[in-house]
Amino acid sequence: MSAQRVAILTAGGFAPCLSAAVGGLIQRYTELRPEIEILIYQHGYFGLLTADSYLVSDEGRAKAGVLQRYGGSPIGNSRVKLTNTADLLRRGLIKEGEEPLAVAAERLRADGVDVLHTVGGDDTNTTAAELAAYLKEHGYGLTVVGLPKTIDNDVIPIKQSLGAWTAAEQASLFAQNILAEHRSNPRMLIVHEVMGRNCGWLTAAAATEYRRWLNEQEWNPALGLTKERWDIHGVYIPEMELDLDAESQRLRAIMDRIGNVNVFLSEGAGVETIVHEMEVSGQDVPRDPFGHVKLDTINPGTWYAREFAERMGALKTMVQKSGYFSRSARANERDLLLIRSMTDMAVDCALDGVSGVIGHDEDNGDVLRAIEFDRIKGGKAFDTSKPWFRDLLDAIGQPG
Repeated sequence: MSAQRVAILTAGGFAPCLSAAVGGLIQRYTELRPEIEILIYQHGYFGLLTADSYLVSDEGRAKAGVLQRYGGSPIGNSRVKLTNTADLLRRGLIKEGEEPLAVAAERLRADGVDVLHTVGGDDTNTTAAELAAYLKEHGYGLTVVGLPKTIDNDVIPIKQSLGAWTAAEQASLFAQNILAEHRSNPRMLIVHEVMGRNCGWLTAAAATEYRRWLNEQEWNPALGLTKERWDIHGVYIPEMELDLDAESQRLRAIMDRIGNVNVFLSEGAGVETIVHEMEVSGQDVPRDPFGHVKLDTINPGTWYAREFAERMGALKTMVQKSGYFSRSARANERDLLLIRSMTDMAVDCALDGVSGVIGHDEDNGDVLRAIEFDRIKGGKAFDTSKPWFRDLLDAIGQPG
């Protein structure tokens, strides 16, 4: 490969992989091709549009491994959709009459970028593919190699996205503190709201991690310290139908017996019902630049807490969201191994001029490869028939 300059950007929401992935890419290039310049676009596509970039220094390359110890993204993220012209105009990121893809592509050309590495979800990576296509049409070759970042683990056809394992572990840790509040009031209802717009994988995995911790603890029922009070009593995800009245009746029996109820709720569960209620009542439903409902403004956890509390006779409710706690964490050892394998392959593919999103391809025997951009999609549903999830529901006595 004759590339002389590589660019890296991270985009979308945070996940426990961004910092380590950036560090891993820099380390791999330094190991294989130290003469190649590495350009950082700050805050993702925001920095690409505004020409906010810098070259990685020798010192930065030498200490790139330090990034594995931190969460977040040291090079910055943003939610910028290059095909949402109206939003970009409103934010002053382009001028009237400018074509966003053209502005971004011309910046890559002006900066002499031969390879673009994007670390993000399906929107981030498919946008990068559109940039490459635009440049190809205009006679400029650009290799684009993406890395799949999403704590929802919902990218088609990728088996495991970066950061999701860590996010589940951190959501469990969050719950280990929050669920201790179950004795702060008689008839206490705690709703642990977990990120997951369309996919319940993270909620299911977090609940499984929490119950693994629960089963390792020692209890003292004589003093009121019981496993059942600390347990999870309901897990609700977008892929499962929820009979609110029937579930409330089941949970009320638990409340009557032990004095508290704890549930794990995916933020995307039942959103259609909530949005419908808002629209019927004439309320505005806020959406982000990608057209997604802003879940933090419609508060699914609060809605479910209110509905459940009324039906089960809770005297106090508490809704706690673990999303930002989980997504900003440093990658755990399991994710670090996955990140390293993917960043190594991403650089190898880039040096060979092969574009795509790195991942274990579920349609091709789970082989780790550069998956074609036109096959990348978001919104992969969680498979509720997974044995580990069925075991979880059986253990907490929830009909599935």
